Amino acid sequence: MACFRREYPCPSNIIWSYNWPIRRVITMIKNVHGNTVDYLGAAIVAGRFGASGGLPPEPALCEELGVSRTVVRESVKSLVAKGLIHTGPKVGTRVLPVDQWNWFDPDVIAWQAKAGLTPEFVRDLQDLRLIVEPAAMRLAAERATQQDIDGIEEAYAGMKNAVYAGGDYVTHDLRFHLGLLRASRNRMLVQMSKALGALLRTSFEISTRRKDGHVSSLPMHRAILDAVIAQRPDDAEKAVRLLIGSAKHDIDQVLASRRRLPMLGNPASVLKAA
Repeated sequence: MACFRREYPCPSNIIWSYNWPIRRVITMIKNVHGNTVDYLGAAIVAGRFGASGGLPPEPALCEELGVSRTVVRESVKSLVAKGLIHTGPKVGTRVLPVDQWNWFDPDVIAWQAKAGLTPEFVRDLQDLRLIVEPAAMRLAAERATQQDIDGIEEAYAGMKNAVYAGGDYVTHDLRFHLGLLRASRNRMLVQMSKALGALLRTSFEISTRRKDGHVSSLPMHRAILDAVIAQRPDDAEKAVRLLIGSAKHDIDQVLASRRRLPMLGNPASVLKAA
């Protein structure tokens, strides 16, 4: 067990014992690695090291974070895989330009949300929605199963209840859209939905900041669902384009007002009862 302590230091208030289950040790190792990746990733996205800047050398990071070189090296590999940094001889570890980051990685999205959303990020998100969702709604109208419909109906009911009785509208809104993506029965779109979930929540949190924005969007969601149930691809595509256009209008108003964009590390916004 001593080797684990050397390679993966932990807070001093934790007392190591040979009686610890190996599963608990492995969990702590993963936590140390995950926390290190999260700290460095958030720092990079927040601009702490500057565009094309270099990360501090290994010894400095080990001292600052209280972890071993092994943890730092493995964390750097994770950040390379996410497109945030590049390592190489003579150049060290350098931060890559923003347009090379993996924007489909949920961690990268979360770090950007934590650092603060930018108008450019929101614009790219709106463009992505217009590219992906209309085609996905067409497929959903052709392929959705009854199980898919039941799940989407449940999400819609949660949205409606949040509007009129108060509650977490955004989470139900997210389930509604992800349910439709899964109903496309396209494995690549379903896989993409894991990252799109974080992106979509960004859009929903911003658009619902406009007074009564969620109220006006509710019938648009119903129109999408009705078109999918009736197996009308053209109507489903038209309805989702209308919804995205309305969300864009709401987001543009929020940006124009210069109000602070939401920090998505916080719980979803909760509506008050009408």
